[in-house]
Amino acid sequence: MESKRYQDINAETINRWVSEGWEWGKPIDHETYKAATEGRWQIVLTPTKPVPRSWFPPLQGTRILGLAAGGGQQMPVLAAAGARCTVLDQSEAQLASERLVAEREGYSIEIVKTDMTEGLPFQDASFDMVLNPVSLCYVRECAPIFQEVARVLVPGGAFLAGFDFGGFNYVVDEAEERIIHSLPFDPVADPSLADELAAQDAGMQFSHSPEEILGGMLHAGLVIDDVFDDTNGEGRLAELYIPTMLAVKAHRA
Repeated sequence: MESKRYQDINAETINRWVSEGWEWGKPIDHETYKAATEGRWQIVLTPTKPVPRSWFPPLQGTRILGLAAGGGQQMPVLAAAGARCTVLDQSEAQLASERLVAEREGYSIEIVKTDMTEGLPFQDASFDMVLNPVSLCYVRECAPIFQEVARVLVPGGAFLAGFDFGGFNYVVDEAEERIIHSLPFDPVADPSLADELAAQDAGMQFSHSPEEILGGMLHAGLVIDDVFDDTNGEGRLAELYIPTMLAVKAHRA
């Protein structure tokens, strides 16, 4: 019997998490949307720190792709601020949240259900900005994603993304007190790691080194403009303020 693709395992897992009240699958309420129409908004790409407003271009009429950004959290805010939004996600539950907010608030958004590891179904230079909340930890190889991001951006277009960074989350035990794994953490290469993740209902996750993330962007033709780090927001690593997340502002050269 053919084994299930890790991408499909992740889509099924995230659909289940959303049904169970996952934090990153809860769509914004009407009050948050209304505030955004009045210019009062913030967006997070990592667990706790809002993205600086200075990272965003003027949003009125800006063509924005939300890459693996379903959930009804970031894209409704950008739509309220006047952007022309497209959201791509493999999780039907996450896209359902996008539809819910769009229908409730009466704005248009293009919704695309596909797996980003199979390439982005858009023409070259289709977007002025690509927004990508932490999600590449569910992808085995980053480089092809960065290449596609660069392809669909206009020259000078912005890439704002959050990353699980450095592998800290993958070397420690569940209590985040002991180092129990080496890097890279790859459950496709090591089935015992897949079994461990399945027992934790964690989907299929992968560590990515700084070279994979920052080098991958640079090699794809993305110029890094700014960064900030963040924590998990909870757990022992966060209590010790060990930065496990990174947000990056880049642009296509």
